[in-house]
Amino acid sequence: MPLHPTVEKVTARIIARSKPHRDAYLERMSQAASKGPARAHLSCSGQAHAYAGAGEDQAALATGSAGNLGIITAYNDMLSAHQPFERYPNVIRDAVRAAGGTAQVAGGVPAMCDGVTQGEAGMELSLFSRDVIALAAGVALSHNTFDASVYLGVCDKIVPGLVIAAQSFGHLPAVFLPAGPMSSGISNDEKAKVRQRFAAGEADRAELMASEMAAYHGPGTCTFYGTANTNQMLMEFMGLHLPGASFVSPNTDLRDALTAEGARRALSLSALGNSYTPTCDILDEKAFVNGMIGLNATGGSTNLLIHLIAMARAGGVVLTWEDFAELSDVTPLLARVYPNGLADVNHFHAAGGLGYMIGELLSANLLHPDTKTIAGDGLAHYTQEPKLIDGALSWQPGTTTSLNEKIVRPAHDPFQPTGGLARLTGNLGTAVMKISAVAPQHRFVEAPVRVFHDQDEVKAAFQAGELTEDVIIVVRFQGPKANGMPELHSLTPLMSIMQGRGQKVAFVTDGRMSGASGKIPAAIHVSPEALDGGPIAQLKDGDILRVDAEGGALTILTEGVTDRPPVSADLSAYEAGTGRELFAAFRNAVGAATTGASIFEGSY
Repeated sequence: MPLHPTVEKVTARIIARSKPHRDAYLERMSQAASKGPARAHLSCSGQAHAYAGAGEDQAALATGSAGNLGIITAYNDMLSAHQPFERYPNVIRDAVRAAGGTAQVAGGVPAMCDGVTQGEAGMELSLFSRDVIALAAGVALSHNTFDASVYLGVCDKIVPGLVIAAQSFGHLPAVFLPAGPMSSGISNDEKAKVRQRFAAGEADRAELMASEMAAYHGPGTCTFYGTANTNQMLMEFMGLHLPGASFVSPNTDLRDALTAEGARRALSLSALGNSYTPTCDILDEKAFVNGMIGLNATGGSTNLLIHLIAMARAGGVVLTWEDFAELSDVTPLLARVYPNGLADVNHFHAAGGLGYMIGELLSANLLHPDTKTIAGDGLAHYTQEPKLIDGALSWQPGTTTSLNEKIVRPAHDPFQPTGGLARLTGNLGTAVMKISAVAPQHRFVEAPVRVFHDQDEVKAAFQAGELTEDVIIVVRFQGPKANGMPELHSLTPLMSIMQGRGQKVAFVTDGRMSGASGKIPAAIHVSPEALDGGPIAQLKDGDILRVDAEGGALTILTEGVTDRPPVSADLSAYEAGTGRELFAAFRNAVGAATTGASIFEGSY
């Protein structure tokens, strides 16, 4: 069956738009591949330095082996999702050693938790940490002594940063090894209700703390469908995970078997063997289109509209928000995972998960079936699920029927006929909205604005009883150039209370919302940002704004607003403390949200 015409059209447009950038990138990768790793060409002193800490692998490294695997790890034990990676290097070394190869930890990258920094100054480093991660991974691989690589990362900025780095070293095969989700605690819906009660002054801090500890209670990814788990979905849709690997729980026999097999697979794909599959061949235009389809079909995080653009540009592929919007218009929403529904990712996985969804989307001709992946040619590999049978790992056909249609549905009978993301445009600029969790009656709001320059100002106004009428809350000077584009998710509970009181409420910002953003219509990533003199900097309290998710409109209705001079803001409070002074160069160099909010924009 032919590919859906819109998917075919958007893909062709991306290929044409990207051609000069993609050709230049592939030429660089070809040159790097032709030179090969420098390990054998290093001086004896250089080799001795490289192998001195390799223990029992020293001799194999010095005399030649079946390949040397570089491990890039984002391990730390203050992120529940990354704590399981503590054990991975030994599992990986043992697996490749048995296959005649070697493995070394090439380097570590930082990994921060947006859940810890929500509403705090540290959140202003969050988006920039993605590019720091790419830089750190680049340094780790710069020794040029590896034949293939594996990447250990899960959460919000970590996977995008690692993908950017993997593309800079795109002549090497790369396999991404996930940690998996923590076991289910209290329901995400129950947790959200306690947060709302606390914001309303109806629950004390002890009750809130008990609720949060019951939700986030052990190793593994948080179980809601935010940015971290959206990353994991993308790694399957784009062919960098082993099939079915994303949502297998940590510290289980199946998880360990997948980790070992991922290491062996990475080594088998190197130029030393007969199945050379460099990352640059996997992450092409079709792979990114498949990723965008997956993002829409699952109702994934809005953060990926920024990250996918930055990830793609690292490989010479140029995406725009228009591409996302057109694909969203033809992609059915097949999943309801919190905050888009009550189920968590463990329930989603049990109901059929990614394998079932990929099969449905392939059958509906909405995915490119002919992509290269680490599992082999063709995305159909990802309809299979891994199983341990008599201690041996194998892949079996996955379910072709949803095991719970309240969580995942077939493509011919979706939760809604279009995807979870919408692009909004108008005389205020361009923005995006995650609409998969917004009830239809809340997708159109026309109301006066209240303008704030800080999320704490919004909280103070709410506590003072000032936000009791229909209102569109505008928080500006939150863009990447202003203060690093922090997430403003801590405002969600109070806006949910307002909506629950019967008020019409919407949120507009040049900042970001969490991947867990849900019930409130939030037009985010507004571009141009206020610091660039965008129209959001011309709004005043009382101006009437229209936020229309289904019509795709973000419109100032008050006359004369765009004739005003843009306001300025004192941003000195954002410039120092909690490491922010170290990132002045990033704020000065970062590109717009529409082009990935990256400091690397002029480098590709």
